[in-house]
Amino acid sequence: MAPNDPKQGGGFFASIASTLTNFGSAMTKSVNGLLGYEGLEVVNPEGGTEDAEEEAKRGRWKQEDRDSYWKMMQKYIGSDVTSMVTLPVLIFEPMTMLQKMAELMEYSYLLDMADECEDPYMRLVYSTSWAISVYYAYQRTWKPFNPILGETYEMVNHGGITFLAEQVSHHPPMSAGHAENEHFIYDITSKLKTKFLGNSIDVYPVGRTRVTLKRDGVVLDLVPPPTKVNNLIFGRTWVDSLGEMIMTNLTTGDKAVLYFQPCGWFGAGRYEVDGYIYNSAEEPKILMTGKWNESISYQLCDGEGEPLPGTELKEVWRVADAPKDDKFQYTYFAHKINSFDTAPKKLLASDSRLRPDRFALEQGELSKAGSEKSSLEERQRAEKRDREAKGHQFTPKWFDLTSEVTPTPWDDLEVYQYNGKYTEHRAAIDSSTSVIEIDNRSTEFNPWQYEDLAAQ
Repeated sequence: MAPNDPKQGGGFFASIASTLTNFGSAMTKSVNGLLGYEGLEVVNPEGGTEDAEEEAKRGRWKQEDRDSYWKMMQKYIGSDVTSMVTLPVLIFEPMTMLQKMAELMEYSYLLDMADECEDPYMRLVYSTSWAISVYYAYQRTWKPFNPILGETYEMVNHGGITFLAEQVSHHPPMSAGHAENEHFIYDITSKLKTKFLGNSIDVYPVGRTRVTLKRDGVVLDLVPPPTKVNNLIFGRTWVDSLGEMIMTNLTTGDKAVLYFQPCGWFGAGRYEVDGYIYNSAEEPKILMTGKWNESISYQLCDGEGEPLPGTELKEVWRVADAPKDDKFQYTYFAHKINSFDTAPKKLLASDSRLRPDRFALEQGELSKAGSEKSSLEERQRAEKRDREAKGHQFTPKWFDLTSEVTPTPWDDLEVYQYNGKYTEHRAAIDSSTSVIEIDNRSTEFNPWQYEDLAAQ
């Protein structure tokens, strides 16, 4: 921990950082006696403990659905439920986890600015603000679809970026992603780990995120904070990200250490982010503060973490306007991700946009979405049976499993590496004069390893 840690008293943030010690205690109330459900807690983000009973009656579930789902889920309390539970499409959004990975690219101009910047500390200001910016989108309470093994997502026509993600493992669920433009290269191996707590779930971002800034070859490593989803069954579902985010310049040793404050009484501290940019000697150089759902600002500081006289807070990022009353709380960029406007010529047939369950949900056809989801999952199980019977191993197309196993705060992670084949594939298509233009919407979803295998 850096010596000028804002949680340790002293420094610009000492007066507000004490809320971290109250994590988990504010606003929670067991409603055992009120509703008859043992071990269930309800949290009202705008209220106090006395609001729990009333809050428990709210939410998107009907009473009968809520009761039956609670009975089914009780046995999983304390477990990692990332892929062991089949969930109804009622709580889904028409997007997959691969597409959600691409939402981090909305404010990619901040990485462009980091690459163009000569000041090493401002580089971290820009790149850390980019990492924070996606949390506005992450507060959506709808669940994305789990990708089918071999599923992909491609994105172009945004910031000069070519983005690709692929589902590289089903058990455990793992995704790999790669993005690139003239300024940066982005690589991620992602494996979510969860802990189901009854009416909430802790989500731990087991993964490795690396950004290479092309001008000077600077490599940045990101460790994001965990997330808590509250009121899964009883009450209005809401999301809180809390804890420490660290971005380290692996080239110089400089780093950003930021604290996502937990939501306290009547919403106190909710969305707040505070911290510092440190040099390699762990001396604070720049303070950063703001709210992850609004804006982030920075200011030069002294060795004690206090603002330098004659300087002022300057805004570095502000969230873009979002559609009003959107059914899924989508941003304009989320709609762009879901559309074919960001799809390249001759889209891969394994692309998330083509999933029939996702499309049906987007059209508001819940029953059809549920049946299509079940069909895809059964086809996936059939492929697994056939693969095991033949003694085959699944091999991703666009990413290779390396021998590297990297530690994270929550678990060890096997690292996948982009193999460059997609770049060659895309270059061949883009340069070909014989490729027939087709409507991507007419392509049938096909992530399958065995083309002739029917669901069994």
